[in-house]
Amino acid sequence: MPKRSQPSSEQKAKIRVTKFDAADYLKTPTAIAAYLTEAFETNDHAYICNALDTAARAKGMGDISKATGLSRESLYKTFKATAKPEFETVRKVMNSLGVKLVAEPINDRQKVA
Repeated sequence: MPKRSQPSSEQKAKIRVTKFDAADYLKTPTAIAAYLTEAFETNDHAYICNALDTAARAKGMGDISKATGLSRESLYKTFKATAKPEFETVRKVMNSLGVKLVAEPINDRQKVA
């Protein structure tokens, strides 16, 4: 078996990795709507809360706070994975994000939970 050569100084260069944050990519109501739609389709409460938090951070918690009349602290607590936000709060936040909830029939291929 051939011996491996030692990496050169060029190969030893460090690669800088940053943490991915979806909020960095949610710049428009269209992108936010697509992101939240995917989250709602999971039917996972914690995931949906996280997605709402991410979308709110993308828009700016200060802006969301002003638009909804809720404090920033309240908003952060509202979308923790263990929280159970009230529907009115979710509706206000979604409205401030420029998106709305839409009901559509469940596809025959999907099971009703």
